Amino acid sequence: MKDYLIRAINPNNRVRVMVARTTATVEEFRNTHGASATSTAAMGRLLTASAMIAAPMKNESDIATFIINGGGPIGRMVTVADSKGNVKGYCENPEADLPDRDGHLDVGGIVGTNGYLQVIQDLGLKEPYSGQVELVNGEIGMDFAQYFYTSEQIESVVSLGVLVDTDLTVKGSGGFIIQLMPDATEEDIVAVEKAVHKLEPVSSMISRGVTPEEIAEIMLAPLELTVLETTDIAYHCDCSLEKMERALISLGKRDLEEIIKEDGKAELVCQFCNSKHMFDEDKLRELMDIDSKEE
Repeated sequence: MKDYLIRAINPNNRVRVMVARTTATVEEFRNTHGASATSTAAMGRLLTASAMIAAPMKNESDIATFIINGGGPIGRMVTVADSKGNVKGYCENPEADLPDRDGHLDVGGIVGTNGYLQVIQDLGLKEPYSGQVELVNGEIGMDFAQYFYTSEQIESVVSLGVLVDTDLTVKGSGGFIIQLMPDATEEDIVAVEKAVHKLEPVSSMISRGVTPEEIAEIMLAPLELTVLETTDIAYHCDCSLEKMERALISLGKRDLEEIIKEDGKAELVCQFCNSKHMFDEDKLRELMDIDSKEE
């Protein structure tokens, strides 16, 4: 089954809802990076949240970058997503793992709590918009809820989950975001509170084949939600030889000369998809010539 998300509202736009299935996307991350069970769960939650938050951006060229650094064993976590459902990510230590805590993968422990969540949105303006909050518990869902409240003054419920099988493959992954607008009624608030308390883990439902539409209906049937948009989600890296060449050119002639002198070649590895590109001495000198002409 393909990954996708839905965006829905109730009448008068008092409650906004997003629900996503990201099982294949997170499995692609795990397979690409050789991630442990706990690191997969942590990065899967971040990838899921990133896809949902980036989806409403207006322009195809808009990009959102999400960074979490909680001081835990996984290290710095980075994801990048766009409005078309493309998302990619990496972490410093994908093989880091921890014992289960209370029968669950210890996401908060692997992420850590001594740090921050940063969201950078490049919307084609002069300067990107950047917001940052301290981590609440490193479980990622509550950390994003805190971000929405602090940066956008929106009361939100954020639930994210990844179910990892015994063979380390991703059995189910997804999440939802429920946001109460300023004119939400008491009935809206009560309906959301009931939904949050009665719902089973979203990853468990997705692993059984429950769709995002069905999850939204199970949660918030009394609110008469209307689905506005459906967006496919995929793990997609847009790295290319051309981009890596530009990165080398940006080093400048002096640094390229040093690379040639010390190694005679350069190998660049994409952090998001682990693809490798080798540049021999002839190619490096060609790039040096381009740099000289641009000067």
